[in-house]
Amino acid sequence: MLTLRKAAERGHAVHGWLDSWHSFSFADYYDPRHMGVSALRVINEDRIAPGAGFPMHSHRDMEIITYVLDGAVEHRDSEGNHGVIRPGEVQRMSAGTGIRHSEMNHSDTEPLHLLQIWILPAEEGISPGYEQRQFPVEERSGRLRLLASPDAAQESVRLHQDARLYGTLLAAGETVAHGIGDGRLVYVHVARGSLELDGERLNAGDAATVEGRAQLELTGVDEAEALLFDLPAL
Repeated sequence: MLTLRKAAERGHAVHGWLDSWHSFSFADYYDPRHMGVSALRVINEDRIAPGAGFPMHSHRDMEIITYVLDGAVEHRDSEGNHGVIRPGEVQRMSAGTGIRHSEMNHSDTEPLHLLQIWILPAEEGISPGYEQRQFPVEERSGRLRLLASPDAAQESVRLHQDARLYGTLLAAGETVAHGIGDGRLVYVHVARGSLELDGERLNAGDAATVEGRAQLELTGVDEAEALLFDLPAL
């Protein structure tokens, strides 16, 4: 079964400095049909004005992934971590027992475009943690590159959940395949460009849940950048 989630159907909020699209219920956007998929709870596509961002605020018991599309985001947290995340890099913050952090546009002149992703951890009350890794273009071009996993395989960032996140960059006509194990489902989010998922066209911001199949194929239509989540069928 393939269930589409079109970009224009997402929740949308504009707060002056922030233009945000919510794939799942978040903040003032609530839709009981879209509360998340398996352990995947949030995908927010945020555009943040120069010099602006999210000041210090609290989280707990959540795996938070930052994926930058354009610009750079500056991270600071109450554990003393500080980093600047740019396109091609992935940041994972485990909120665990509680953490405060800020996420600010690193530039005073250029806008910031990113995806903020939340995944529920398998266990509550873990110690807070932070990782940041770079994944060069050549490692994601024409293939599915593992970005996050429970065992930090292939130098991916570690997730405290039985979930795997892959990234891919597809030129027109390029195809990648992904096998779906028993008791698993897949969620595909197109970050930009367009692709075909088993014959269904998905454009930037579109997504699809795939379950009950042994394999899926992604084929670039225009140059596409996409994320694939391999999740337990809870």
